[in-house]
Amino acid sequence: MTDLFDETANYVLDLASPQRMEILFKLLEKNSTPTALAKEIGATKQEVHRNFTRLEESGLIEKKNDGKYVLTTFGKTVCTQVPSLVFLSQNRKYFEEHNFGEIPHKFQMRCGQLAVSQRVKGFSKTMEQWKSIYKNSNEYIYEVLSEVPLDLIEPLIKQVKKGINFDYIFSESAVVPKGRKALLKKFGFDKLMADGLIQRKMTKDVQTVLVMNEKEACIMFPKVDGESDISEMFYSDDSMFHEWCLDYFRYCWYGSDVFKESKLKE
Repeated sequence: MTDLFDETANYVLDLASPQRMEILFKLLEKNSTPTALAKEIGATKQEVHRNFTRLEESGLIEKKNDGKYVLTTFGKTVCTQVPSLVFLSQNRKYFEEHNFGEIPHKFQMRCGQLAVSQRVKGFSKTMEQWKSIYKNSNEYIYEVLSEVPLDLIEPLIKQVKKGINFDYIFSESAVVPKGRKALLKKFGFDKLMADGLIQRKMTKDVQTVLVMNEKEACIMFPKVDGESDISEMFYSDDSMFHEWCLDYFRYCWYGSDVFKESKLKE
């Protein structure tokens, strides 16, 4: 086992260079020579050639008959793991106070898909971004919720009345504000459900909050004590970020139970 760790550590050292990382990702886009790549990234030929040699010796790249270098299968696979390190390192401070909550390990391993995102901080800013996701929806709105901010109900129902499908998952212990039932009745929530525009499910506990439409999404991870935190979010309209969120919503949806209004208390 020690030998395996030693070998892996050597590969990590090979990646521990901004220029070598840049070379790998440039070659992921297209094959190239050290000379051409040196010009593209504004570095000296000698320095780039030295890093090409090291990457080739590590089995991450190889030279083809036309003189250009390409990523090996090993190199391409390594590149798929780097975004996860980027996401975690960029948000190291955040994850000192937050964790991945109930999110399965298979999704945590894909957290690199969340790398192209912006961190929105502050309750008022997260609420505005939340409303913006509602406003920008043309097909659907999906949510996984641990609580129901009262001032989000009206803009949500407004979109559903336009024909936007709304599917959501509530925690059995969701924080429900007083006046929710009256507000839902006022806006004709039951009729929208009868028309098939709203579907809902329930799960035992929700720590990670998710809000998305067909183009954009946001994810709010819980505090380290397991409490949901909607005062900070990661937001993006990047396709990979959206794919991660959609896959996670579907995972939660198919693992949830029938919605029971009786479990909610205002």
